[in-house]
Order: sequence, then structure tokens, then C-alpha cells
Amino acid sequence: MTRKNVWIAGVAVAMAIAMMVLEGSRGVTANAQSSAAAGEVTIDNFSFGPQTVTVAVGATVTWINKDDIPHTVVSTDGVFKSKVRDTDEKFSYTFSKAGTYPYFCSVHPKMTGKIVVQ
Repeated sequence: MTRKNVWIAGVAVAMAIAMMVLEGSRGVTANAQSSAAAGEVTIDNFSFGPQTVTVAVGATVTWINKDDIPHTVVSTDGVFKSKVRDTDEKFSYTFSKAGTYPYFCSVHPKMTGKIVVQ
């Protein structure tokens, strides 16, 4: 094998490896995008944060109570309703229809939030 052929073979191997790495990173990006379709709301200091979350149809939103006080998550139109959640407990709901879903804490009704599903 000539030096030129060795060099060409080396370049071909390097290109093949680069293409595999690129394909692998595309897979990671796709996974990151699908997990970005989910939403998370933190309950802390008697508030929901962020107060408004926008997700795609089919996304799951998870509320996590980081407060020292029990709270609930209840939609104003009865679509979803959690049990009382203590510190570090979670509640999740998957949104199958587009729309705006206002919610509140039934223990502390001044706590409100909104999920926008597009």
C-alpha cells in the first residue's frame, strides 16, 4: 500500500467515525427535544413556579411540592385534581387536548397557575 492509499484510508475511517458521532448526537438532540415537551412546576413559598407553562399536546406536566406545607393541584374546570401533596411529593398529568387549563391549590385558593397546551 502506498503512502497516498494509507492516507486516503485514514481519511475514510475518520469520516466514517465523524458520521457515526454526528448520527449519535442527532439521537441525543431528538431525545432532548421530546423531554422538553414535558413541563415541570415547583410549588414553593405558597406559589406555583413558573405560573404559566406552555407544552405540546401529549406532554406530561409534573408538579413538585418543595414547600413545607401541604398543597394540591386542581384544575378550575375539573380536568385534573391531585390529592394533598406533602414536601417533595409529586403529581403528574398528561394533557391530551389543546387548550388553556387554569388551576389552583384547594388548600390555599389564592395560589394559582395555568397550563397552555398547543
